[in-house]
Amino acid sequence: MQKITTFLWFDNQAEEAANFYTSIFKNSKIKKISRYSDAGPGPKGSVMVVTFELEGQQFTALNGGPVFSFTPAISLMVNCETQAEVDELWEKLSVGGKKDRCGWLKDKYGLSWQITPIRLGELMSDPDPKKANRVMQAMLQMDKIDIAKLEQAYQQAA
Repeated sequence: MQKITTFLWFDNQAEEAANFYTSIFKNSKIKKISRYSDAGPGPKGSVMVVTFELEGQQFTALNGGPVFSFTPAISLMVNCETQAEVDELWEKLSVGGKKDRCGWLKDKYGLSWQITPIRLGELMSDPDPKKANRVMQAMLQMDKIDIAKLEQAYQQAA
């Protein structure tokens, strides 16, 4: 069992969101759905908690009502190996949501995601501060991260 699990509070879309996320990520599945009983507080038989897995990482989604909502102070970062993976996740997760700067987006449930190519971290951690700075400046101009443009900025600093 995973020691620390991300717990997501939804108004009443926990099952819908879990199905949405598991349809996007490979190696993902719904693991368990618990329903409210006579004890409530939700209507008897309605979904209370959904446990699901994305790429081997466990998440729990609760239908807790409109008490809390997501903020960008917490986001889920996805490390992508290729531009194709960045492009696919960027498009799928942003449907009905909002695309933002520097690889950030909000999905249709208001949850913030960072769709980040692994190569970005590699380039930004270059020991040459001039190269790392050029990559940072290029990234700050982007919405969806473009690996080729990052590489171009990196090469121009050489």
